[in-house]
Amino acid sequence: MFPRRAFVTLLVLAFLVFTFAMAGPRAGLLVAIGIGFGLVLEGLRFGFAGPWRLIVAERDGRGLLAQFLAIALVASVAFPLLAAHGGELSPAHAPVGLGMILGAFVFGAAMQLVMGCGSGTLINAGSGNLVGLIALLGFIGGSFAGSLHLGWWTGLASLPVLSMQGVFGANGGLFATLAGLAALAALVIWRAAPGKRLPPARLWWAATLIAALALANLVVAGQPWGIVYGLGLWGAKIAQAGGADLAVSGFWANPGNAERLDASILTDVTSLTNIGLLLGAFAVMRWRSDPGAPARALTARSYALVLLAGLVLGYSARMAFGCNVGAFFSGISTGSLHGWVWLAAAFAGSTLGLKLRPLVLRPAAQLTGAPA
Repeated sequence: MFPRRAFVTLLVLAFLVFTFAMAGPRAGLLVAIGIGFGLVLEGLRFGFAGPWRLIVAERDGRGLLAQFLAIALVASVAFPLLAAHGGELSPAHAPVGLGMILGAFVFGAAMQLVMGCGSGTLINAGSGNLVGLIALLGFIGGSFAGSLHLGWWTGLASLPVLSMQGVFGANGGLFATLAGLAALAALVIWRAAPGKRLPPARLWWAATLIAALALANLVVAGQPWGIVYGLGLWGAKIAQAGGADLAVSGFWANPGNAERLDASILTDVTSLTNIGLLLGAFAVMRWRSDPGAPARALTARSYALVLLAGLVLGYSARMAFGCNVGAFFSGISTGSLHGWVWLAAAFAGSTLGLKLRPLVLRPAAQLTGAPA
């Protein structure tokens, strides 16, 4: 037991030291923050896609309430920080448009098919889940493909970027955000079954730690916690290494994106936290004395559909300007009206995805007659 745990600890520390040496203290801190996300998400079982399923399928609102608590905690600090340091810190604001709404709806459906959102896909892959790994590969490809077509989607009918701060002012925007979260929490409590309303201590701790890590990410990275851009960048780097000319792409020809494309992946803040998240999830699973029974094998058709769903997940996340983390969590907690619209559209899509999931994730035993 000890050698395995010692090896995992040394592996994580070695990568941290490597990042510090190759890219500097800021990069090392971001990897450490990402590891923290992975440790909390996997270790304390704090998720995004799962609670959305539970409130619909089992009237269990505990995980969803923990999400709202974490967002409220971040907002309470992020709004004043953004008001005081607007030149140094940037919020997760995006426009509301037809492409964005469609992307959020499709994303919500696809995340239930692969049993994870952007962060969940990273957690599942880091934990050694084969379905998660296949979905992650699809997500990387889909996010990159979505970046190539983003100009077309944003060209559809769209509102200008609107924020709570812009509509209500900094203080009024924070009040409106907290009031909106409180109203949603009341709705969830009303909808949830008795005994499935108040989160257990584990989720209270998880929500608090996630909020603290998200605020640390905002201060160190200068921008809120995100997932999708980093995965799209990985896909773009793979495509470029394969000979693709991305200078013809409007998205990757943008000076900021072109600079990140040509630079080391250790200079991209979103990639750093994504890598850390993978390491954190890996560490938790290898540290546990009983990692649990392996997941049942799926049919070849189901694995292919998971890959396709991952592609759709990544593509639609790019259309919607983020996933549960970048659009929902970080968007709402930094005042984006886009985050609220994203939540409504993605939740509607998630409800549809729950109905489709039994048709996609069919265990091999179900078809072969082998024991379950």
